[in-house]
Amino acid sequence: MEEQFATIEHAKNSIVDLLIRFGPRLLAALLVLAVGVLMARWIGRWTERGLERIQLEPPVRLLLARVVRVLILGLFLIMALQNLGVELLPLIAGLGVAGAGLALAMQGVLGNIAAGLAIIFTRPFRVSEYISIAGEEGRVETITLFSTTLSHPDMSRVVIPNRKIAGEILHNFGQRRQFTVTISVAPDTDLNTALAVVEEVVKANPRVLRDPAPVIQAALSGGTSINVSVMPWVAVSDYGAASGEVSKAVVEAFRRRGVAMPVPQVRLIGGTASGA
Repeated sequence: MEEQFATIEHAKNSIVDLLIRFGPRLLAALLVLAVGVLMARWIGRWTERGLERIQLEPPVRLLLARVVRVLILGLFLIMALQNLGVELLPLIAGLGVAGAGLALAMQGVLGNIAAGLAIIFTRPFRVSEYISIAGEEGRVETITLFSTTLSHPDMSRVVIPNRKIAGEILHNFGQRRQFTVTISVAPDTDLNTALAVVEEVVKANPRVLRDPAPVIQAALSGGTSINVSVMPWVAVSDYGAASGEVSKAVVEAFRRRGVAMPVPQVRLIGGTASGA
């Protein structure tokens, strides 16, 4: 019985001794961590508001703000461990070795992140713009640190790793695109009449933008016909429909106004038929 009391008394004395020795340090470390949490929240909110001013995408702003919070918490955690007397040099050396191995194993991921940061801060394109890059084209839907997602005209989605975008030639159409419609007319056609008909058709199409003005021009084509080309600008969403509408409307207007279109000629060469 006396041995049990002695053991309890020894344990009590040990606990009291530990509290006396490490209690103030532990209390100071907890205080440092509490200050770190508050500072991380405040700096994180300030960072997010600052990123809003440079018009970064919401997911990217949130991610960068979280990274800042983690870095601030890590700094205060190191201060807390130092206050407790923990030797940090071996820990930092171990983390450095582990980090180097992890970096080698994740070269592709880190390449995507580096390229994603370059895209985010240089802003060669933005969400809702229509681009063509890396053999693909579409409307930009999302930009993250790892990839960029495009919505393709065939209603599919194309996800491009950011490292495939960095260093590539980018064609950014923005919010509008220009298309070309070329229709041949007979060589003896009154060009002023043909060009006036095309201009009327283009102006009557509600999808065609008035500014910039459509380009309408004529060019010879082998002496058997004259090509009349119209190159208007439309919103990206109207690109496919507008091309077909303008082509159909021009042909119908030519027929109504008596503008002759060339008919393919057929001649015999060595007993076989050939187009001319």
